[in-house]
Amino acid sequence: MPTLPRRLTLAVALLFLGCAPAFAKAQAQPRAVNARGALDAEELNNIGVFKRVSPSVVHITTLSVQRDFFSLRTSEQPSGTGTGFIWDDAGHVVTNFHVIQGGDRATVTLNDQSSFPAKLVGAYPDRDIAVLRIEAPHEKLPAIAVGASRDLQVGQKVYAIGNPFGLDQTLTTGIVSALNREIESVTRRTIKGAIQTDAAINPGNSGGPLLDSAGRLIGVNTAIYSPSGASAGIGFAIPVDEVNRIVPRLIRDGRFIRPALGVTAGPENLAKALGAPKGVLLVNVADASPAAAAGLKPFGRDRSGRIVQGDVITAVDGVAVADLDDMLSLLETRQIGEKVTLTVWRAGQTRKVTATLGSSD
Repeated sequence: MPTLPRRLTLAVALLFLGCAPAFAKAQAQPRAVNARGALDAEELNNIGVFKRVSPSVVHITTLSVQRDFFSLRTSEQPSGTGTGFIWDDAGHVVTNFHVIQGGDRATVTLNDQSSFPAKLVGAYPDRDIAVLRIEAPHEKLPAIAVGASRDLQVGQKVYAIGNPFGLDQTLTTGIVSALNREIESVTRRTIKGAIQTDAAINPGNSGGPLLDSAGRLIGVNTAIYSPSGASAGIGFAIPVDEVNRIVPRLIRDGRFIRPALGVTAGPENLAKALGAPKGVLLVNVADASPAAAAGLKPFGRDRSGRIVQGDVITAVDGVAVADLDDMLSLLETRQIGEKVTLTVWRAGQTRKVTATLGSSD
Protein backbone atom coordinates (compact mmCIF):
# COMPACT_ATOMS: atom_id res chain seq x y z
CA MET A 1 0.00 0.00 0.00
CA PRO A 2 1.56 3.38 -1.01
CA THR A 3 2.45 5.78 1.81
CA LEU A 4 2.54 9.59 1.92
CA PRO A 5 5.94 11.23 1.81
CA ARG A 6 7.28 12.04 5.30
CA ARG A 7 7.05 15.83 4.77
CA LEU A 8 3.46 15.60 3.52
CA THR A 9 2.46 13.42 6.46
CA LEU A 10 3.90 15.96 8.89
CA ALA A 11 2.08 18.80 7.17
CA VAL A 12 -1.26 17.00 7.37
CA ALA A 13 -0.70 16.33 11.07
CA LEU A 14 0.07 19.99 11.75
CA LEU A 15 -3.05 21.00 9.83
CA PHE A 16 -5.30 18.81 12.03
CA LEU A 17 -3.61 20.04 15.19
CA GLY A 18 -4.26 23.59 14.16
CA CYS A 19 -7.93 22.86 13.55
CA ALA A 20 -8.50 20.90 16.80
CA PRO A 21 -9.13 23.88 19.13
CA ALA A 22 -11.63 25.39 16.70
CA PHE A 23 -13.37 22.02 16.25
CA ALA A 24 -13.55 21.42 20.02
CA LYS A 25 -14.90 24.93 20.57
CA ALA A 26 -17.65 24.33 18.04
CA GLN A 27 -18.58 21.02 19.69
CA ALA A 28 -18.77 22.65 23.19
CA GLN A 29 -21.71 24.85 22.21
CA PRO A 30 -25.17 23.94 23.70
CA ARG A 31 -27.41 21.96 21.40
CA ALA A 32 -30.48 23.69 20.01
CA VAL A 33 -33.62 22.91 22.00
CA ASN A 34 -36.36 21.19 20.06
CA ALA A 35 -39.81 22.61 20.71
CA ARG A 36 -42.37 20.09 21.96
CA GLY A 37 -46.07 20.02 21.44
CA ALA A 38 -48.70 20.48 24.09
CA LEU A 39 -48.97 17.96 26.94
CA ASP A 40 -51.52 15.27 26.23
CA ALA A 41 -54.75 14.94 28.19
CA GLU A 42 -53.44 12.17 30.45
CA GLU A 43 -50.33 14.14 31.40
CA LEU A 44 -52.38 17.23 32.14
CA ASN A 45 -54.70 15.23 34.38
CA ASN A 46 -51.75 13.69 36.25
CA ILE A 47 -50.32 17.13 36.88
CA GLY A 48 -53.68 18.57 37.86
CA VAL A 49 -54.47 15.81 40.37
CA PHE A 50 -51.07 16.15 42.03
CA LYS A 51 -51.31 19.94 42.29
CA ARG A 52 -54.81 19.79 43.77
CA VAL A 53 -54.30 16.95 46.23
CA SER A 54 -50.67 17.18 47.38
CA PRO A 55 -51.41 20.09 49.79
CA SER A 56 -53.74 17.68 51.65
CA VAL A 57 -51.08 14.97 52.02
CA VAL A 58 -48.78 15.00 55.06
CA HIS A 59 -45.63 13.26 56.25
CA ILE A 60 -45.82 11.56 59.65
CA THR A 61 -42.79 10.86 61.82
CA THR A 62 -43.14 8.83 65.00
CA LEU A 63 -40.76 9.13 67.91
CA SER A 64 -40.10 6.73 70.76
CA VAL A 65 -38.50 7.41 74.14
CA GLN A 66 -35.34 5.40 74.79
CA ARG A 67 -33.38 5.16 78.06
CA ASP A 68 -29.61 4.74 78.10
CA PHE A 69 -28.71 1.55 79.97
CA PHE A 70 -25.77 3.09 81.86
CA SER A 71 -26.67 6.76 82.37
CA LEU A 72 -30.45 6.16 82.57
CA ARG A 73 -30.90 9.32 80.49
CA THR A 74 -33.87 9.34 78.15
CA SER A 75 -33.94 10.59 74.59
CA GLU A 76 -36.37 10.59 71.70
CA GLN A 77 -35.45 8.62 68.61
CA PRO A 78 -37.31 8.41 65.28
CA SER A 79 -39.12 5.07 65.21
CA GLY A 80 -40.89 5.23 61.87
CA THR A 81 -42.35 7.32 59.09
CA GLY A 82 -45.47 7.19 57.02
CA THR A 83 -48.05 9.23 55.20
CA GLY A 84 -51.43 10.67 56.11
CA PHE A 85 -53.95 13.13 54.74
CA ILE A 86 -55.97 16.04 56.08
CA TRP A 87 -59.53 14.97 56.84
CA ASP A 88 -61.01 18.35 57.79
CA ASP A 89 -60.05 21.93 58.64
CA ALA A 90 -60.27 21.09 62.36
CA GLY A 91 -56.82 19.50 61.96
CA HIS A 92 -57.80 15.83 61.91
CA VAL A 93 -55.32 13.67 60.01
CA VAL A 94 -56.06 10.10 58.91
CA THR A 95 -53.36 7.46 58.59
CA ASN A 96 -52.76 3.75 59.20
CA PHE A 97 -52.67 2.50 62.77
CA HIS A 98 -49.44 0.62 62.07
CA VAL A 99 -47.75 3.91 61.12
CA ILE A 100 -48.07 5.21 64.69
CA GLN A 101 -48.07 1.86 66.50
CA GLY A 102 -45.36 1.67 69.15
CA GLY A 103 -44.52 5.38 68.97
CA ASP A 104 -44.64 7.66 72.00
CA ARG A 105 -45.09 10.86 70.01
CA ALA A 106 -45.84 11.87 66.43
CA THR A 107 -45.02 14.89 64.28
CA VAL A 108 -46.97 15.89 61.18
CA THR A 109 -45.18 17.79 58.41
CA LEU A 110 -47.39 19.65 55.96
CA ASN A 111 -46.84 20.27 52.27
CA ASP A 112 -45.14 23.62 53.01
CA GLN A 113 -42.65 21.81 55.31
CA SER A 114 -44.11 23.31 58.50
CA SER A 115 -44.32 20.72 61.30
CA PHE A 116 -46.76 20.32 64.17
CA PRO A 117 -46.95 17.91 67.12
CA ALA A 118 -49.85 15.51 66.77
CA LYS A 119 -52.20 14.02 69.34
CA LEU A 120 -53.87 10.66 68.91
CA VAL A 121 -57.65 11.12 68.68
CA GLY A 122 -58.58 7.49 68.22
CA ALA A 123 -57.63 4.27 66.47
CA TYR A 124 -59.25 1.11 65.23
CA PRO A 125 -56.47 -1.48 64.81
CA ASP A 126 -58.87 -4.10 63.38
CA ARG A 127 -59.12 -1.90 60.27
CA ASP A 128 -55.63 -0.36 60.53
CA ILE A 129 -57.04 3.17 60.81
CA ALA A 130 -55.95 5.96 63.15
CA VAL A 131 -56.89 9.62 63.50
CA LEU A 132 -54.45 12.27 64.71
CA ARG A 133 -55.05 15.96 65.33
CA ILE A 134 -52.77 18.96 64.92
CA GLU A 135 -53.20 22.59 65.93
CA ALA A 136 -52.52 24.46 62.69
CA PRO A 137 -53.99 27.52 60.95
CA HIS A 138 -57.12 26.71 58.94
CA GLU A 139 -55.52 27.96 55.72
CA LYS A 140 -52.89 25.24 56.07
CA LEU A 141 -55.52 22.49 56.33
CA PRO A 142 -57.12 21.82 52.93
CA ALA A 143 -59.35 18.77 53.43
CA ILE A 144 -59.02 15.99 50.88
CA ALA A 145 -61.98 15.40 48.56
CA VAL A 146 -63.77 12.16 49.47
CA GLY A 147 -65.10 9.80 46.81
CA ALA A 148 -66.74 6.37 46.95
CA SER A 149 -65.39 2.84 46.61
CA ARG A 150 -68.63 0.89 46.17
CA ASP A 151 -68.76 1.63 42.42
CA LEU A 152 -65.08 1.11 41.57
CA GLN A 153 -64.28 -0.98 38.51
CA VAL A 154 -61.24 -3.07 37.70
CA GLY A 155 -59.17 -1.22 35.14
CA GLN A 156 -59.93 2.36 36.15
CA LYS A 157 -57.01 4.67 36.75
CA VAL A 158 -55.72 5.44 40.22
CA TYR A 159 -53.05 7.63 41.81
CA ALA A 160 -51.09 7.20 45.02
CA ILE A 161 -49.41 10.11 46.78
CA GLY A 162 -47.08 9.44 49.66
CA ASN A 163 -43.62 9.63 51.15
CA PRO A 164 -41.90 6.37 50.15
CA PHE A 165 -38.55 5.81 51.86
CA GLY A 166 -38.93 9.26 53.47
CA LEU A 167 -38.98 11.08 50.12
CA ASP A 168 -41.52 13.90 50.21
CA GLN A 169 -44.59 14.01 47.99
CA THR A 170 -44.16 11.26 45.42
CA LEU A 171 -46.86 10.52 42.84
CA THR A 172 -47.31 7.06 41.32
CA THR A 173 -50.00 5.95 38.91
CA GLY A 174 -51.67 2.66 38.05
CA ILE A 175 -55.03 0.99 37.81
CA VAL A 176 -57.44 -0.89 40.05
CA SER A 177 -56.08 -4.42 39.59
CA ALA A 178 -58.75 -6.25 41.61
CA LEU A 179 -61.53 -5.64 44.11
CA ASN A 180 -62.81 -7.34 47.26
CA ARG A 181 -59.44 -8.68 48.31
CA GLU A 182 -58.80 -9.80 51.89
CA ILE A 183 -55.78 -8.65 53.87
CA GLU A 184 -54.79 -9.09 57.51
CA SER A 185 -54.74 -6.23 60.01
CA VAL A 186 -52.19 -5.83 62.81
CA THR A 187 -54.68 -7.57 65.12
CA ARG A 188 -54.95 -10.47 62.63
CA ARG A 189 -58.57 -9.58 61.93
CA THR A 190 -59.45 -9.87 58.26
CA ILE A 191 -59.94 -6.61 56.38
CA LYS A 192 -62.42 -7.45 53.63
CA GLY A 193 -63.18 -5.55 50.47
CA ALA A 194 -59.61 -4.23 50.05
CA ILE A 195 -58.65 -2.57 46.77
CA GLN A 196 -55.72 -4.10 44.89
CA THR A 197 -53.65 -1.77 42.71
CA ASP A 198 -50.47 -1.87 40.67
CA ALA A 199 -49.63 1.77 41.53
CA ALA A 200 -46.24 1.59 43.24
CA ILE A 201 -46.66 1.53 47.03
CA ASN A 202 -43.45 1.34 49.04
CA PRO A 203 -42.50 1.65 52.73
CA GLY A 204 -43.48 5.17 53.75
CA ASN A 205 -46.56 5.22 51.51
CA SER A 206 -48.63 3.59 54.26
CA GLY A 207 -51.51 5.80 55.37
CA GLY A 208 -51.47 7.85 52.20
CA PRO A 209 -54.41 8.38 49.85
CA LEU A 210 -55.36 6.27 46.86
CA LEU A 211 -57.18 8.57 44.42
CA ASP A 212 -59.35 8.19 41.38
CA SER A 213 -58.73 10.18 38.18
CA ALA A 214 -60.90 12.99 39.56
CA GLY A 215 -58.56 13.37 42.53
CA ARG A 216 -61.07 11.97 45.05
CA LEU A 217 -60.07 9.72 47.94
CA ILE A 218 -61.08 6.12 47.19
CA GLY A 219 -58.83 4.27 49.62
CA VAL A 220 -56.04 4.40 52.21
CA ASN A 221 -52.85 2.65 51.11
CA THR A 222 -52.02 0.12 53.76
CA ALA A 223 -49.92 -2.80 52.52
CA ILE A 224 -47.68 -4.17 49.82
CA TYR A 225 -47.34 -7.80 48.84
CA SER A 226 -43.65 -8.44 48.35
CA PRO A 227 -41.08 -10.83 49.90
CA SER A 228 -38.47 -8.04 49.71
CA GLY A 229 -40.68 -5.42 51.38
CA ALA A 230 -40.56 -3.17 48.30
CA SER A 231 -43.21 -2.61 45.68
CA ALA A 232 -43.59 -5.60 43.40
CA GLY A 233 -46.66 -4.47 41.50
CA ILE A 234 -49.24 -5.48 44.12
CA GLY A 235 -50.50 -3.01 46.70
CA PHE A 236 -53.63 -2.85 48.81
CA ALA A 237 -55.82 -0.05 50.13
CA ILE A 238 -58.65 0.09 52.65
CA PRO A 239 -61.78 1.21 50.74
CA VAL A 240 -62.94 4.75 51.45
CA ASP A 241 -66.50 3.65 52.26
CA GLU A 242 -65.03 1.79 55.24
CA VAL A 243 -62.85 4.76 56.19
CA ASN A 244 -65.76 7.20 55.94
CA ARG A 245 -67.76 4.99 58.29
CA ILE A 246 -65.05 4.55 60.92
CA VAL A 247 -63.29 7.94 61.04
CA PRO A 248 -66.32 10.00 62.22
CA ARG A 249 -66.83 7.55 65.10
CA LEU A 250 -63.17 7.81 66.09
CA ILE A 251 -63.42 11.61 66.07
CA ARG A 252 -66.67 11.53 68.08
CA ASP A 253 -65.88 8.77 70.59
CA GLY A 254 -62.10 8.40 70.52
CA ARG A 255 -62.56 4.73 69.65
CA PHE A 256 -64.70 2.50 67.49
CA ILE A 257 -67.35 0.77 69.59
CA ARG A 258 -68.63 -2.22 67.69
CA PRO A 259 -72.35 -3.06 67.92
CA ALA A 260 -72.73 -6.48 69.52
CA LEU A 261 -75.20 -9.29 70.16
CA GLY A 262 -73.57 -10.63 73.32
CA VAL A 263 -72.64 -14.08 72.05
CA THR A 264 -69.58 -16.33 72.04
CA ALA A 265 -68.91 -18.50 69.00
CA GLY A 266 -67.54 -22.03 68.90
CA PRO A 267 -64.69 -23.13 66.59
CA GLU A 268 -65.37 -24.28 63.04
CA ASN A 269 -64.43 -27.90 63.79
CA LEU A 270 -67.11 -28.02 66.48
CA ALA A 271 -69.78 -27.08 63.95
CA LYS A 272 -68.59 -29.89 61.67
CA ALA A 273 -68.59 -32.38 64.52
CA LEU A 274 -72.16 -31.46 65.45
CA GLY A 275 -73.39 -31.55 61.86
CA ALA A 276 -74.36 -27.87 62.00
CA PRO A 277 -74.36 -25.60 58.94
CA LYS A 278 -71.79 -22.88 58.29
CA GLY A 279 -72.37 -19.85 60.44
CA VAL A 280 -71.84 -18.63 63.98
CA LEU A 281 -72.38 -21.57 66.34
CA LEU A 282 -73.29 -20.19 69.76
CA VAL A 283 -71.56 -21.66 72.80
CA ASN A 284 -72.54 -18.84 75.15
CA VAL A 285 -75.26 -16.18 75.28
CA ALA A 286 -74.67 -13.42 77.83
CA ASP A 287 -77.42 -12.69 80.32
CA ALA A 288 -79.54 -9.61 79.51
CA SER A 289 -77.84 -9.37 76.10
CA PRO A 290 -79.54 -8.57 72.78
CA ALA A 291 -79.19 -12.24 71.81
CA ALA A 292 -80.85 -13.40 75.05
CA ALA A 293 -83.68 -10.92 74.53
CA ALA A 294 -84.18 -12.33 71.03
CA GLY A 295 -84.47 -15.87 72.46
CA LEU A 296 -81.20 -17.28 71.18
CA LYS A 297 -79.80 -20.33 72.96
CA PRO A 298 -76.26 -21.75 73.03
CA PHE A 299 -75.25 -25.36 72.50
CA GLY A 300 -74.66 -27.20 75.75
CA ARG A 301 -74.95 -30.51 77.61
CA ASP A 302 -77.65 -31.86 79.85
CA ARG A 303 -77.04 -33.62 83.17
CA SER A 304 -76.34 -36.88 81.43
CA GLY A 305 -73.74 -35.27 79.17
CA ARG A 306 -75.80 -35.35 75.99
CA ILE A 307 -75.58 -32.44 73.55
CA VAL A 308 -78.41 -29.94 73.84
CA GLN A 309 -79.08 -28.33 70.49
CA GLY A 310 -78.45 -24.58 70.33
CA ASP A 311 -78.55 -21.91 67.65
CA VAL A 312 -76.37 -21.18 64.65
CA ILE A 313 -76.64 -17.69 63.11
CA THR A 314 -76.39 -18.18 59.35
CA ALA A 315 -77.29 -14.70 58.08
CA VAL A 316 -77.67 -11.08 59.19
CA ASP A 317 -80.29 -9.04 57.34
CA GLY A 318 -80.28 -11.65 54.60
CA VAL A 319 -76.49 -11.63 54.11
CA ALA A 320 -74.95 -15.05 54.74
CA VAL A 321 -72.21 -15.31 57.39
CA ALA A 322 -69.76 -18.20 57.26
CA ASP A 323 -68.08 -17.52 60.60
CA LEU A 324 -67.74 -15.04 63.47
CA ASP A 325 -65.44 -12.75 61.49
CA ASP A 326 -68.10 -12.43 58.79
CA MET A 327 -70.74 -11.51 61.36
CA LEU A 328 -68.52 -8.98 63.13
CA SER A 329 -67.74 -7.29 59.82
CA LEU A 330 -71.44 -6.96 59.09
CA LEU A 331 -72.27 -5.68 62.56
CA GLU A 332 -69.59 -3.01 62.21
CA THR A 333 -71.66 -1.43 59.45
CA ARG A 334 -74.60 -0.99 61.85
CA GLN A 335 -75.23 1.37 64.76
CA ILE A 336 -75.79 0.57 68.42
CA GLY A 337 -79.55 0.47 69.01
CA GLU A 338 -80.30 -0.57 65.42
CA LYS A 339 -82.48 -3.63 64.81
CA VAL A 340 -81.19 -6.50 62.69
CA THR A 341 -82.89 -9.62 61.39
CA LEU A 342 -81.01 -12.84 62.14
CA THR A 343 -81.49 -16.08 60.27
CA VAL A 344 -81.05 -18.82 62.86
CA TRP A 345 -80.70 -22.60 62.51
CA ARG A 346 -81.55 -25.01 65.33
CA ALA A 347 -81.85 -28.79 65.08
CA GLY A 348 -82.55 -28.70 61.36
CA GLN A 349 -85.12 -25.91 61.55
CA THR A 350 -84.54 -22.35 60.30
CA ARG A 351 -86.29 -19.26 61.63
CA LYS A 352 -85.83 -15.49 61.64
CA VAL A 353 -85.60 -13.35 64.77
CA THR A 354 -85.14 -9.63 65.37
CA ALA A 355 -82.47 -8.34 67.74
CA THR A 356 -81.60 -4.81 68.88
CA LEU A 357 -77.83 -4.30 68.80
CA GLY A 358 -76.05 -3.42 72.02
CA SER A 359 -72.51 -2.22 72.74
CA SER A 360 -69.41 -4.40 72.65
CA ASP A 361 -68.10 -2.60 75.75
